[in-house]
Amino acid sequence: MLALLAELDAERGAARSLYLPAALGSEEMGRVVGEVVGTEINPAEVARFVSASATGGAMFWGTARRLLVLPPFPVREKYLAIGYDVEPLRSVLQPDFTIALILVRMGAFAIGVCRGEELVLSKVGTGLVHARHKKGGSSQRRFQRRQDREVDVFIERVCGHVRERLEPRVKEINYLVYGGGREAIRLLRKECQFLNQFDDCLLPSLLDIPSPRKVVLEAAVMSVWSNQVIEWQQA
Repeated sequence: MLALLAELDAERGAARSLYLPAALGSEEMGRVVGEVVGTEINPAEVARFVSASATGGAMFWGTARRLLVLPPFPVREKYLAIGYDVEPLRSVLQPDFTIALILVRMGAFAIGVCRGEELVLSKVGTGLVHARHKKGGSSQRRFQRRQDREVDVFIERVCGHVRERLEPRVKEINYLVYGGGREAIRLLRKECQFLNQFDDCLLPSLLDIPSPRKVVLEAAVMSVWSNQVIEWQQA
């Protein structure tokens, strides 16, 4: 990504650069995008991409290149500039942020800390949580009670490991990202009060990952640092 920004920085054709925070209202976002692209594309299309990214976007629109970058880290302020002004995006991507990752599905978890793209701490583990029982009646109710207890024990255990690994690094952590199953993440965030302090520095959750293990954690680090680039080709 930094190489692409270097290419844009070297372009000398007419261009405009637009930085869009995800929190910008759709109406205002469509308006400012329209000022940059005119009638060449539908501004609402760009607004949808940016709003869905949760981190905002940077748009570079000129005679040489026309593209939208959805970065892994938040664009904080709306900004419009003449030319291919890549410096604000470069400043978002260059720091070696320290990021905590918590991946959890019922019965398996992985906790990691990366500095830049390097995984510097990891812990993976499993716990006994039986699959859903298909029979009905009293057997089903007994199984449900046992499963609920297993879930409670598992989530409490994961919370203990999270606190043990992350508490010594709280002041270093710039961002935190959850991954895995929605329900497991919800229960962990509800029960593990230690995690509340990271609510203001969350990155988008990774919900399309398999059961957590070391290789999955390593792949998740790369996903966290990935940029999405959408480019429009000129006719």
